[in-house]
Amino acid sequence: MRGVEIEGDNRVVGMVCVEPDDDKTILVLSENGYGKRTDLDDYRVTNRGGKGVKTINVTEKTGNLVSIQAVSDDNDLMIINRSGITIRTSVSDIRVAGRATQGVKIIDLREGDQIASVTPVPKNDEQIAEAEAIAEGDATESTPQES
Repeated sequence: MRGVEIEGDNRVVGMVCVEPDDDKTILVLSENGYGKRTDLDDYRVTNRGGKGVKTINVTEKTGNLVSIQAVSDDNDLMIINRSGITIRTSVSDIRVAGRATQGVKIIDLREGDQIASVTPVPKNDEQIAEAEAIAEGDATESTPQES
């Protein structure tokens, strides 16, 4: 069964599963540090064996697409360069743009360096742990007690 028809030197970079009425946006990042977020409503539904939907304008300046993720403003991004440098940036700082644009510079890279990997992470690990503790009923007050 064919999922998508690929022509020339094109390749599948990733896949995102979304629910109807999801508040997430699609984040794409290119190997030269350009990226953008796009609303889900900007994507049309395609049938099996279709040619897909263009999501970023790939140029020599932007480089090839390396990552596609479904993200929300509650996420940060961990970006790892091929040189081993890792940065963390807030998803909410990346502007929302249309599908057929090249995006904006997300990260400045050294000459010859490229993005190797991108993954969304919770915005604040402490807030996540606290929320989980409250949900389980194990939360304790954070104010010091007198002895």
